[in-house]
Amino acid sequence: MDSGGRDVSEVALKDTVVTAGEAASRSAVLRRLRLTDTVFHGLTRGAAFAVLALLSGVIVALVIGAAPAFGTFGFSFFYDESWNPVTEKFGALAPIYGTLVTSAIAMVIAVPVGLMVAFFLTELCPMVLRRPIGIAIELLAGIPSIIYGIWGLFVFAPFLQQYVQPFMISAFEDVPVLSSLFAGPPYGIGMLTAGLILAIMVLPFVTSISRDVFDAVPPVLKEAAYGVGCTTWEVFRHVVLPFTRVGVIGGFMLGLGRALGETMAVTFVIGNAHHVSASLFAPGTTISASIANEFTEAVGDLYTSALVALGLILFFITFIVLAIARYMLMRIQKRVG
Repeated sequence: MDSGGRDVSEVALKDTVVTAGEAASRSAVLRRLRLTDTVFHGLTRGAAFAVLALLSGVIVALVIGAAPAFGTFGFSFFYDESWNPVTEKFGALAPIYGTLVTSAIAMVIAVPVGLMVAFFLTELCPMVLRRPIGIAIELLAGIPSIIYGIWGLFVFAPFLQQYVQPFMISAFEDVPVLSSLFAGPPYGIGMLTAGLILAIMVLPFVTSISRDVFDAVPPVLKEAAYGVGCTTWEVFRHVVLPFTRVGVIGGFMLGLGRALGETMAVTFVIGNAHHVSASLFAPGTTISASIANEFTEAVGDLYTSALVALGLILFFITFIVLAIARYMLMRIQKRVG
């Protein structure tokens, strides 16, 4: 009896020792995991604050650099068209106007075409052609912007000058509004050419994002629409677009951000003239093109400050565009519930 009780006690003691060792090992593992988790939280928090600090630093640097120009010209800097480095008289109206007009032209062309191409690839394109066409469109996004600029200057602009612009001038010369938009000599280069080049550059972004969100539409919704007699256009208009409007707006804003900040391609084909004209054929300039063309030649603090002020204006234009996009998405999500 004593021998059996002693054996049971020894086994219980061994179990107790093993349990204590396991507890110590588990405690060490938990401490290590807690330390790893703490370090990971610290790294992610540090990365987030680093981005905020970097953004704040960019804003502060732009504000400090633009202060002399705003202090000299005041609010007139925004609506003054003149840009004369000799007399140090600067105004941002022409670059702002050119940036907004070329970006608007690009989006008016790229968004409908991108949506149609995306719907064709997801619904109508034969499987044999779906991958080659999709890869070809994605390759457009990988072409450097300077290549677009060279092609636009030496190939696209002469084509527009010789064939397209003379036809448009003669076709719309008697139309009240269009006669002003498509007036003047056919230079080839100008805001319309820059807008068309931007449309080609923006098209892959709009198409790729739209294609991805169109693929996410449940097939049962489209099948039900076809089942009740809807046409392909009605399915696209009343089923696909409402279901994917958040993603479509996101692609639109991504393309618009690319169009607003594009530099080299626009610099080649826009004409680089600080002039505001109602004609889309007239040469113009954008904020990014003006900075790229003149920053290395800027002599004097006021000239440099005016260029930095242009950069600050472009920054706030982009910020406003993103804010409007976020507001639209919030309204849509709130309405959908």
